[in-house]
Amino acid sequence: MKAFAELFTAIDQSTKTTVKTAALAEYFRTAPEPDRLWTVALFSGRRPKRAVTTTQLREWAAERAGVPLWLLEECYPIVGDLAETIALLLPPPGRGRDRTLTAMLEALSDLPNRDLEARKAFILEAWDGLDETERFLFNKLITGGFRIGVSRKLMTRALAQATGQDEPAMALRLMGDWTPQGTTWDRLVAADTPEADDSRPYPFYLAYQIDAGPETLGAPRDWLAEWKWDGIRGQLILRGGSHHVWSRGEELMTDRFPELARALDFLPPGHVFDGELVTWDGTRPLPFNTLQQRIGRKTVPKKLLREAPVVMLAYDLLEADGLDIRDRPLSERRARLDALLEGLPADAPVLPSPRVAFDNWQALAETRATARERRAEGLMLKRLDAPYLAGRKKGDWWKWKLDPLSVDAVMIYAQQGHGRRANLFTDFTFAAWDGNELVPFTKAYSGLTDAEFNEITSWVRRNTLQRFGPVRQVRPELVFEIAFEGIQPSPRHKSGLALRFPRMARWRRDKPAQEANTLTDLRDLLAAWG
Repeated sequence: MKAFAELFTAIDQSTKTTVKTAALAEYFRTAPEPDRLWTVALFSGRRPKRAVTTTQLREWAAERAGVPLWLLEECYPIVGDLAETIALLLPPPGRGRDRTLTAMLEALSDLPNRDLEARKAFILEAWDGLDETERFLFNKLITGGFRIGVSRKLMTRALAQATGQDEPAMALRLMGDWTPQGTTWDRLVAADTPEADDSRPYPFYLAYQIDAGPETLGAPRDWLAEWKWDGIRGQLILRGGSHHVWSRGEELMTDRFPELARALDFLPPGHVFDGELVTWDGTRPLPFNTLQQRIGRKTVPKKLLREAPVVMLAYDLLEADGLDIRDRPLSERRARLDALLEGLPADAPVLPSPRVAFDNWQALAETRATARERRAEGLMLKRLDAPYLAGRKKGDWWKWKLDPLSVDAVMIYAQQGHGRRANLFTDFTFAAWDGNELVPFTKAYSGLTDAEFNEITSWVRRNTLQRFGPVRQVRPELVFEIAFEGIQPSPRHKSGLALRFPRMARWRRDKPAQEANTLTDLRDLLAAWG
């Protein structure tokens, strides 16, 4: 546990990707193989089931710390995290026993099979042999709340560095339903996988946002315009008689979109497509929330496959007949793409993303204004003579997004932030009027300055009405302009609505709470753009 706690500290104390990657790579080179395997499992979302309730954990921690339960409960909202609160309150460890991460997690995995007294005895004994950081991590693992600031991509990069293997090959290895109990380090990350070469994607080419108009780009005839779809950017790879789907974040997502397996029935091998994955109603994309339901699933039920089928709207061809053609101009790549997809049936899983015709920039601006009606975010502008590059390069690819939608809302709940903002209230819940009632409809935590967060924090402490754990209900007085990219129905929320990418555009000091927007206003936006 000590080595794992040191790894956590190194990752938690830095915001630099290079530092996190180096710490992970060193751990994967030096830690015992079973501990490495469990670390990969934890960082990829494979955690032991919850062994005890948080209520039991609170009671046992208060008992071991020798404090009344009410005192622990009072500390919890201030700290903002139950695992950390317990780690801070417990007395110093009595023994210096260092369990391995593997031994600890195997014991936790077995804990649900034991009676309550045995669970309590195990947890008290574990607390007594762990330091503060180890206790914090142990508490997170007990409750099933373990999270760490490491993406799958970052972990894959670190594993590739530690083992000398290719990143895409490593990402492929981590797919599937493996468990630490059912495999070994060698089988998971070291054994040869010949199929990895066939699955390898190309680095994605990324666009810059255009802030002024496109008039500075030169002659319109030199540019291709197409819709910026509201989906998931991806590459579809057809090689070696199989297909692979990669997200822009270089995550292998083949199993989440089984419809794309049918691409092999329509298209020859040796081709790689760049495009947008969207749910499709036969003529245009469905709202993004229908796609969102698919993202986190390992298996997709038949009902969802039927109601929200996924297609790729392809806008570039990176490989043709087994040859890398990224150095060819876009005009040529796009012509080959259109020829390849021409004549495919309407129910094919890969469709060409339509070009947007225009003669001048003003005409294109007028077309762009209709983007939301097509369930698009705006337009993409790509220079016709440009090759397909890697990463974000300024000059040849631009995104021309619509201005965000916005409403004025009343803050009704506040919660403290994390990291360097742990002592500030930065996470807020906002409400709109429904008659004389304020109904919550979204949360937001970004968009304001540190000075504004400091001022709001002082206000929250003076205007708290009730506390619910780390959350405070506040007087409904402050109004904020909430900007967002889209709106959709949501039966999970009391308002019946959910916003896409909400953030605080500004603090409306000039507006009283009574003049904030209503749920009717939001429903009108849904009717217009949803």
